[in-house]
Amino acid sequence: MQNNDVKKLAANTIRILAAEGVQKANSGHPGMPMGMADVAMVLWTEFLKHNPDDPKWHNRDRFVLSAGHGSMLIYTLLYLSGYDITLDELKSFRQWGSRTAGHPEYGLLPGIETTTGPLGQGFGNGIGMAIAAKMTAARFNDDKNQLFGKHFIYAIVSDGDLMEGVSHEAASIAGHLKLGNIIYFYDDNNITIEGDTSITFSEDIEKRFESYGWQVLKTDAYNHDEIRNAINKAQQETEKPTIIITKSHIGFGSPNKVDTAEVHGSPLGEEELIETKKNLGWPLDKEFYVPEDVKKLFDDRKAELKKEYDNWQKNFEEWKKSNPEKADEFNKYITNWLPENIEEELLNAAPKEPGATRSLSGKVIQKIARLVPNFVGGSADLAPSTNTYMKEFDAVAPGKFEGKNFHFGIREHGMGAILNGMALYGGFRPFGATFFVFSDYMRPTIRLAALMEIPVTYVFTHDSIFVGEDGPTHQPVEHLAVLRAIPNVTVFRPADGVETAMAWSFALKHKEGPVALVLTRQKIEAFERRSDFEPKEVLKGAYIVSKEKGDKPDLVIAASGSEVPVAAEAAKLLSDAYSVRVVSIPSKELFVKQSDDYKKSIFPENAPVVVIEAASMMGWGDLFRQKLLTIGMERFGASGPYKTLAEKFGFTGPQVAAKIKEWLG
Repeated sequence: MQNNDVKKLAANTIRILAAEGVQKANSGHPGMPMGMADVAMVLWTEFLKHNPDDPKWHNRDRFVLSAGHGSMLIYTLLYLSGYDITLDELKSFRQWGSRTAGHPEYGLLPGIETTTGPLGQGFGNGIGMAIAAKMTAARFNDDKNQLFGKHFIYAIVSDGDLMEGVSHEAASIAGHLKLGNIIYFYDDNNITIEGDTSITFSEDIEKRFESYGWQVLKTDAYNHDEIRNAINKAQQETEKPTIIITKSHIGFGSPNKVDTAEVHGSPLGEEELIETKKNLGWPLDKEFYVPEDVKKLFDDRKAELKKEYDNWQKNFEEWKKSNPEKADEFNKYITNWLPENIEEELLNAAPKEPGATRSLSGKVIQKIARLVPNFVGGSADLAPSTNTYMKEFDAVAPGKFEGKNFHFGIREHGMGAILNGMALYGGFRPFGATFFVFSDYMRPTIRLAALMEIPVTYVFTHDSIFVGEDGPTHQPVEHLAVLRAIPNVTVFRPADGVETAMAWSFALKHKEGPVALVLTRQKIEAFERRSDFEPKEVLKGAYIVSKEKGDKPDLVIAASGSEVPVAAEAAKLLSDAYSVRVVSIPSKELFVKQSDDYKKSIFPENAPVVVIEAASMMGWGDLFRQKLLTIGMERFGASGPYKTLAEKFGFTGPQVAAKIKEWLG
């Protein structure tokens, strides 16, 4: 069979396998895989650099299916390419316990670089990966050795990806940084769920991306020479990211449903699947069939790639021998190395005197920057306010990727997606910072970091109504409850330097999900701890700040962050009448994970509990079965000096003590 005929057969194999998988599940999106099968086939059989036997090879190209609804496309490609996925798993698409989930999920299958489906997210993740590749190259390549970061980030993006706001933010950053290692295919098929894209989407994509500083190319989705030429031209452009506008037909091959909204998100139907097979000259008596010529095409490509992989590994081993110091540094990056005494170092770095926790965190960050080589991050144009700029290090800029600092611009959503991409690339521990109220802009990216169980750290400052004069638009109220409601997110709201240092220590060590540090704008007053306190108690999520008089408490007053000193003052005012214990709860999530015995040792079953937090109190009632009083916010804040707001909203020691007295009767 002629090579061109084999390539056409391979594209149709992808097309039919995808349609059959969706049909068998009676659920899914066959249109995109069918429409983009030729583009994907050319990319995977001629250009994509990877190794199915070592899916985490550091120098592989990355392929992101940002249009994650077309998940059968990547599952089919992984199967044909020789990854650890079986034909039975294609047949069990979208079923309970299957690794071929409805949308691609990071960690379920080798070769899935990121969880996609929420549109625009993969687009942003890929840009984070491209930045990480550039940073790796800047750190470890030299004139003699170009082993690192010399690969591309490919993605297939859809109309929906380009409509979502996160793609605008991320594309703007990519163009500004001149990320020539990005090659995205835009599946321009003019169809969304509601119909033709013209009902809502009329901007000039070419002009839009040119204005961002991207190279824009165009190709037909079924002309293999055009696809090839476009990829080659994209690879040659080193100063601009490339988007290839690929004119396609959704559901290509289906005689009756091609170019219709119906084929976007519904199976073809048994009759139309048969008609499609007839239209493509496919045997009707076979299901999930892969012709021998197509198997050979992908097997030959795998063998060819193995040679390139082996050659890189050989050069890598020689590089390690010739560059032992750099090799040691590289190992620290990819293993997320930390000094053994990291807690002690950070505790020593945290100021002992009272202060705003954003300022205390800033001191700790400076120490981390010096101690942890792969610690990088930045803020959404708020570094002076979030205290996150690492003063001894440069910032990443166009053509300059040696630094640790990022200027993300006023783009929280894009920042979140890029942080996820950097973490997924490997080798970096990224953080991003903004005001806590703007975590709303990052919710989708935080949720995906939690779902993927990747270590991203968020520095959220200006954490409560005590932001003060900026008023309710900038004063978080519901945000703590919202963030705590996301599974697998660990939230810290520290009350002083010790808790802040321990929170950072936890964030650096934690590998199974994101960590959020929620920090104050205003100075937190000092409070006195018991003499036998150990800093490691902070990592249990809650601990006793001051003990009661006698054998057991009449009352436990608990708080987080800036309300801990308020709890301590209220306890003193009540001490003549009651035996009061004060508890700090810097991390509700960590406390919930402790043993029942520990929980009871902190909050005795028969002692009434008061929880103070200048925020919505949603969720606290789920934690305590004791008699419970919550002192929090039931409305938005107001504009005014923070001390005035504390008095007006009842967050002073005397006011809290009075409420407790009234409550106890």
